[in-house]
Amino acid sequence: MPEQTTLTDEELRRYARHISLPSFGMEGQTRLKESSVLCIGAGGLGSPSTMYLAAAGVGRIGLMDMDEVDASNIQRQLLHGTNDIGRKKIESAKDTIHNINPNVQIDTFGEAFKPDNSITIAENYDLIIDGTDNFPARYLINDVAKILEIPNVYGSVFRFEGQVSVFAPHLDGPCYRCLFPDPPEPGAVPD
Repeated sequence: MPEQTTLTDEELRRYARHISLPSFGMEGQTRLKESSVLCIGAGGLGSPSTMYLAAAGVGRIGLMDMDEVDASNIQRQLLHGTNDIGRKKIESAKDTIHNINPNVQIDTFGEAFKPDNSITIAENYDLIIDGTDNFPARYLINDVAKILEIPNVYGSVFRFEGQVSVFAPHLDGPCYRCLFPDPPEPGAVPD
């Protein structure tokens, strides 16, 4: 029989508003604590995603990014501050997330999501968030999520426009490749 997850007294105080919701309650909060999310990209899309997941009480968050914080990141990548310029994004992000919620387990991967590491890393999570800004990674994330039969949350921002989708082909829904069968030609889409 699996061990039952319990919330500490501190967690009960922290999540009291969630727990008081009739349609959420203790069961919902416990399920959040037992869940895991891999966020690929700790930039403009990964920042708000991981901050809210941590605040909500997701028990384990994987962060994958190989970049360093640049001054141009600060105004839109809220995981990072001025003192983080030059640091690895995953280090800065880990500190920020632990400051939001020290109860969250944070796994960091300071490398690119590639065919040779993708399955091994992603298979340990319940959901993948695509916070990337390039098409090869997007298609790889889609394919890995489809192979592992886990949902893939995709987001994209361009200037003042954004879009988000949840792909779960293992639940008879479409996948990213269903929507966009082929990547655009290099240079055809602005970055």
